[in-house]
Amino acid sequence: MVMSKPVSWFLVAFGVWSWFIWPNFLRNIWSDPRSFDDGPQAFFLVHLVLVVVSLVFGTAIAVIGVRGVRGARRRSR
Repeated sequence: MVMSKPVSWFLVAFGVWSWFIWPNFLRNIWSDPRSFDDGPQAFFLVHLVLVVVSLVFGTAIAVIGVRGVRGARRRSR
């Protein structure tokens, strides 16, 4: 599959955005009083899974974008 440079850069930006937003979200959830009461609560665990899955998807999408940027660079030479 061939991707254009703008699409590839968008995917890279999405991956970077994911790594910027989700750890901050997790810090906010961590400090929420509903997160812990003698150990992690379901509220915290559900959000932790959400963060982990989002970071995995964001990383995968960024890798696809980087490969697209590299491929576009090779095609232009």
